[in-house]
Amino acid sequence: MDKPVCVVVGVGEGNGAALARRFSDDGYATALLARGLDHTTALAAELPDSRAYACDVGEARAVGEAFAAIRHDLGEPAVLAYNAGSGVWGSAEEITPAQFEAAWRVNALGLLLCAQQVAPAMKAKGAGAIIVTGATASRRGGIKTAAFAPAKAAQRSLCESLARLLWPAGIHVALIVVDGVVDLPRTRAAMPDKPASFFVQPDDVAANAAWLVAQPRSAWSFEIEARPFGESW
Repeated sequence: MDKPVCVVVGVGEGNGAALARRFSDDGYATALLARGLDHTTALAAELPDSRAYACDVGEARAVGEAFAAIRHDLGEPAVLAYNAGSGVWGSAEEITPAQFEAAWRVNALGLLLCAQQVAPAMKAKGAGAIIVTGATASRRGGIKTAAFAPAKAAQRSLCESLARLLWPAGIHVALIVVDGVVDLPRTRAAMPDKPASFFVQPDDVAANAAWLVAQPRSAWSFEIEARPFGESW
């Protein structure tokens, strides 16, 4: 296939779908990864040269199998957009050890496994991009983010390690810190009193990701923030 390949990991109805659409519009063949195929199959059918893959990013074998299929079907990835980032809400007294570990597996271990899959070919080519969707929780722990914040902090630190390793090889590793509530049907339903300006728009997060990929190498950004003007900070 002549098109460059973008792998979007963690494709749901919000940022993941927006990332897939944006990179498809920018001329990429897109691989859409999620735990199940319910949402991604329909989205892949809308996008030219797009494939959906079921993958639990916290399991090394599943990640290896998914990326082997991507290389066979589409080619070596030029961009990895890592959007997997789930976690439970609860205090240190409320969460279980399994929930704590699951959050770490999705946010940190999954990023490591996916980066290890794409880095060798990117290094051989001397070009590529790994763009990660982060969160403000990576910078501070709240009472109810006892599982999510440590997982996001680990993800951010891993991004820094990857950037320091891979930037000299021509691979742009960057983190988008999403500081706000993403505009989704469920978040609108949960916050019916909030105006549209309160929410982070997924298409705008995806535009930031595309901008990072297109940045000139002499002025790369490592970390940027995506925050609506009404968010307190």
